Amino acid sequence: MPSAETLLVFAALSFGLAATPGPNMLYLVSRALAQGTGAGMVSLVGCQFGSLVIMLCAAAGLTAALFAVPYAWDALRLGGAAYLAFLAWQCVRPGGQPIFSPRPLPREPAARLFSVGFATAALNPKVALFYVAVLPPFIDPARGDVLTQGIVLGGVQIGVAILFDAALVHGAAGVARFLGTRPAWMAAQRWLLGAALGLIAMKLATEPSR
Repeated sequence: MPSAETLLVFAALSFGLAATPGPNMLYLVSRALAQGTGAGMVSLVGCQFGSLVIMLCAAAGLTAALFAVPYAWDALRLGGAAYLAFLAWQCVRPGGQPIFSPRPLPREPAARLFSVGFATAALNPKVALFYVAVLPPFIDPARGDVLTQGIVLGGVQIGVAILFDAALVHGAAGVARFLGTRPAWMAAQRWLLGAALGLIAMKLATEPSR
């Protein structure tokens, strides 16, 4: 089992992943603003099932296989650091369409909301890269079964994402109104999140080799 420290750090990274704008966030917020909280929650369930499929694939085979290759941990550690640095840049880069701006969307039945949410997450490169580049360095074969550790860590990521996205869906309209009158708050949040991700990337990049 991963240590408590590992779980806390991975949960922090998972929060950074959830809070970084991307296809999942855009879809959930758009649906919540256009069709209401119920539609946003159905879309959320679809998104998390898509993430679950990616997580199980990574935990079942990819992680264990990569650990069998010499220097694989170093390559993954540096790749994960580079990806976290990219997420940090995504937080602070100028430009881009505001996530919380209303978008006219047609009403969709629950089955389509679920299926589009599933496809959005399953084909989301941000989620896939997170599991491929960031998950493996947090797995320590000395602490037990690699598959179990991968599933536990993946469960932490999905749990954090569910909590964050549920709050996002339920508060989409209120957050949109809040940010519409306080753009400086959104800018400060982006810079704080970007700085946190950047610091964790530096820590991961400077860890000693195994």
